Amino acid sequence: MVDAWTARFGDEITTEETFGGLAVGVPHEHWLDALTFARDDLSCGFFDWLTGVDELDEGFAVVVHVYSLERRHHLLVRTRVSKSAPVLPTATGVYRGAEWHERETSEMFGVLFEGHPNLVPLLLPDGFEGHPLRKDFVLAARVAKAWPGAKEPGESGHGAPSRRRVRPPGVPDEGAWGAAAERAGRTERTGRRSEPSAGSEGPEGEATDA
Repeated sequence: MVDAWTARFGDEITTEETFGGLAVGVPHEHWLDALTFARDDLSCGFFDWLTGVDELDEGFAVVVHVYSLERRHHLLVRTRVSKSAPVLPTATGVYRGAEWHERETSEMFGVLFEGHPNLVPLLLPDGFEGHPLRKDFVLAARVAKAWPGAKEPGESGHGAPSRRRVRPPGVPDEGAWGAAAERAGRTERTGRRSEPSAGSEGPEGEATDA
């Protein structure tokens, strides 16, 4: 497949062998051409998923995974858009299954898919502001309430947390109740061992009746 991509797009693309298939990077201006080529020339008619990746200063990567049912090969097609203008043409004209995935990616990353038939919010409640899967998105829980523990071992100033303090369910905690439970357990075990059995000697050394 590498030769087919190179023959079609030349040096404008990058290819990389990955676990289970080939990953191809294309410029955003060739996005639809690349997807159409994968579908028509490489028999990748099965659309699997589309998502985004926040690559910080490099912008947003948009990744599509498709599969060929006839030739049984996997293909990742990816491109990148800038954070200042995160815009791509919709892939719904090539793969109808991209409609749902583009809505989710637009909602979570803020990528605009031009020409999408219904690019409305999919998962978040009405009035939600921001894009939660961007790495610069501030978690509301951290703003409303401070994080209760250390982020890293030793950061709180008290050293790394001890795993020994974590007890399984049903195990008594240390303290008066736990000590009492332990004493009761020892008494029960000792009582079983001290009970005389049939035919054994009594306290004065005399044999007891069976």
